[in-house]
Amino acid sequence: VQLQASGGGLVQAGDSLRLSCEASGRTLNTHTMGWFRQAPGKERELVGTINWSGERTYYEESVKERFTISRDNARNTVYLQMNSLKPEDTAVYYCAASELSSNLLYRDYEYNYWGQGTQVTVSS
Repeated sequence: VQLQASGGGLVQAGDSLRLSCEASGRTLNTHTMGWFRQAPGKERELVGTINWSGERTYYEESVKERFTISRDNARNTVYLQMNSLKPEDTAVYYCAASELSSNLLYRDYEYNYWGQGTQVTVSS
């Protein structure tokens, strides 16, 4: 499975961005998907996760009410809609897929496949 993340960029605080993660090589309609991020000098952290059907999601506390994960299994694509962006959201964002479970997964080691990352920079 190859994951291609896109949609990052440089924006101002309060702006929105939508990241996309398109999979190729295998359909992901039974995989849990996750978005992670890593800021300079910090460990990678979970942003949010979505189960195979899209009916269940989980968000890290700092992005709740601002970020939304969704998926289109027909397009083999997962999205991360980011609203009201803050400078502290600046990071490289990674999408990941897991074959281990179709339920929500919260740890990076539970994911088998990773995208290459897309940079999100939010200026104040």
